[in-house]
Order: sequence, then structure tokens, then C-alpha cells
Amino acid sequence: MSAEPSTATQPHGQVPSPPSERRAWLVACSLALAGLAVLVGVLSGAVGRSAEPLPPPLLVRAATPRAGAPPGAPASSAAAIVGRPSIAEQSLDARRFDGAPVVQISGGWVAGFYPIYEAAQGTFGVNWLLLASIHMQESAFSTARGTYRGLNFAHCCGGPMQFNVTNGPLSTWDLVADSYIYARRPASYDHMTAVHPSIYDDFDSIMAAAHLLSADGAGYPLDGTAWNAAYDYYGHDATGVTYADQVLARAIGWSQHGFCINCAVEPSLVAAVHAAYGAPVAAALEAEAAASQAARAPGRRADRRRGA
Repeated sequence: MSAEPSTATQPHGQVPSPPSERRAWLVACSLALAGLAVLVGVLSGAVGRSAEPLPPPLLVRAATPRAGAPPGAPASSAAAIVGRPSIAEQSLDARRFDGAPVVQISGGWVAGFYPIYEAAQGTFGVNWLLLASIHMQESAFSTARGTYRGLNFAHCCGGPMQFNVTNGPLSTWDLVADSYIYARRPASYDHMTAVHPSIYDDFDSIMAAAHLLSADGAGYPLDGTAWNAAYDYYGHDATGVTYADQVLARAIGWSQHGFCINCAVEPSLVAAVHAAYGAPVAAALEAEAAASQAARAPGRRADRRRGA
């Protein structure tokens, strides 16, 4: 009698062998890694929102200036190109240099200017933070009313960088209007005009501003040369000192803490910039004004008539 096969060792007929667990483990591990990658992307902001262009890299981390700092070399050109605001503009401008923007400015809106800032910096060798700070000071990154049409409240300036078109016979705009020819124009951007140059075209206007700052001595450092160029950009008066103090302080703050669209300028940084660069100029302006007033005083005119 032949021995019966052991049921303990023989598989039952028509019962498939159990599958290997190796493949299941590989699938489970792959799904776990994919889930972890999605979680990291959501937490970092890379997933779940549309990607926005990043601002250009920061060139330098500028130190906070101290009183007695070197004022910076004058412009290398024969004569600085100086903005010349009217008396009405000076009096009204003095009210707008008091801190944070009134409304929040969209990061997506400002991101449209990043490629232009970068092109202007690479073409004219001017720190893009200084350029962006002037853009903020002049038109709140082009969100101010009337930026892209007409002229400002003083009926002299227009566009994102508020170029003067009336202080002719060669206006400030006339001197630098063709600056756009020195760099490749982006294929598309907001507010591209049909005719060039135009103060209302973002590329034309920002390139012209970079050229103007470069002509007035600005470079990559955020120091006295940058302050002088900002002072020239506005005009040589007391309001121009306030303007340059805030423009440079904002740019230095960005270089130290990162580009921040809606951050107010730190008052302590404005004070430091003023002590280093603005105060000596303000003192000279006050002395000049006092001397002019003394020369016009009635007693002084009488002395002149007597030959004194």
C-alpha cells in the first residue's frame, strides 16, 4: 500500500500560491514618499498657489551709516542732472514721506517689475534696491492714482518714476528718455505702450531712472553716493533731503532684512541716514537761506545805498 502524501506539506489543488509581499511594500513606500513631498510643498507654499517671480538677488548687505560717514564721491559726469520740482510740489511732497503705504500692495503686482529692475541694474550698474525704493517713493510701485495717465498734482511729472517733462527746454525726461535702447526689452510686461520712449511705459521709465541715477554717481553701494543721486533725483531743497533720507534708508533696510513691499521704513534707520548724509546738506541749505534773507533785509539794503 503506497503512502498517502501528507496534507500538511502538500498544497491543496486549485488554490493559488500566496503572492509575494515585496511588491506591496514597494508601492506603499512610494505612496508614502509622494505624500510627504506634497505635504512639504504645501507647507512651504510651493504647492497650492501660483508661482510668482522672485526678486533679483541682493548684491550687498549695507551697513547702517554713522554720523561723519564719507559723503560719497560726486557724479562722474560734468554736471549732475537735478530734478527741479515746483514750489507747489515741494510743499505737497513733504506730507507724503511719513511711513508705510496707505493700502497693501500686491506681491503679484510688484513681481511684474522684477525683470525690469534686474535689466536696469545689469545695464547701468545701479543697485536695484535703490531703484525700487525710488519707485516706491514716487508712485507706491505704480499704484498711485494717475501713474499711467496725465501729470501729477504739480502738473510737471508723470509715469511710474515721476519724470519731469516740463522743466525744459531739455526736460529731465528728454535727457534720459532713450535709455531703453541699451537693454533688451522683455517680450511682455504690464503697461507696454505702443510708442517709445514713453514715461508711462514701465520699461522705458525704469530704465531712464537707472540711467539718471548712474549719471549722478550711484552704483552698487548703498552709501553716500546713493544718497547724493537720490537727492539729485528729487531736487536740491529741504524736501529733497527728506526724500533722499527715506529712499536710502528703505533700500538699506531691504538689504539687511530682505525685500519687503509693504514694510514701513524704520525711523531709526532714517535718522541714521540723515545724521550721516542729510544733516550736513540741510545745515548748508539753512545757512544759505539765512544769508539770502539777511541780504534782503531792509537794514541791509539801506546800508548798501549808503555805500556801507
